Amino acid sequence: MRVTRRAAIAVVSVAAALTLSACSSSSDEATTTEATAEATAEAEAEAGLTEEMSVGTIVDVASAGADFSTLVAAITAANLGETLSGEGPFTVFAPTNEAFAALPEGVLDALLLPENKDALAKILTYHVVPGTVMAADITDGDVATVEGQNVMLSTANGVTVNGATVLIADVAADNGVIHAIDAVLVPSDVDIAGLTGM
Repeated sequence: MRVTRRAAIAVVSVAAALTLSACSSSSDEATTTEATAEATAEAEAEAGLTEEMSVGTIVDVASAGADFSTLVAAITAANLGETLSGEGPFTVFAPTNEAFAALPEGVLDALLLPENKDALAKILTYHVVPGTVMAADITDGDVATVEGQNVMLSTANGVTVNGATVLIADVAADNGVIHAIDAVLVPSDVDIAGLTGM
């Protein structure tokens, strides 16, 4: 009888230790998950994006984001609003206002001129990939854009496209998804320096 009681106490002690260990592990994982979610929320807030904006088309979502006003102006100047509001689905690697500001002096102003609408449309459609591609689904390699040329996707140091870093991923829209990036991608056959006469 004593042996049975000791065995029962030992089993209860081991079970309690395992339960406490599992609780501690779950607590650590929950803390890590919460920290990641908070960091993502902060980045989205800085760009003016929230989950509530994930209603409407890609153009609607970009228009609601404070950091995409230049992109929206460019979409309007290139007459691509209707296309990017279409059924899709599309994956848009969306340059932030800061990315557009980093272009050489005078290039953005030149791109927004009516006579450069075709070049602007080429640049913008070079940021668009057919289908809905979430960040977790991205693999290394070339992907065809709506413009026709390929972009190089990489997951080596976070997600990058032609070397531009994805700052905020997976902003959902009714007709696709937006990934905010830190640079403007330019197709090889567009001479942006030539637009300014330099």
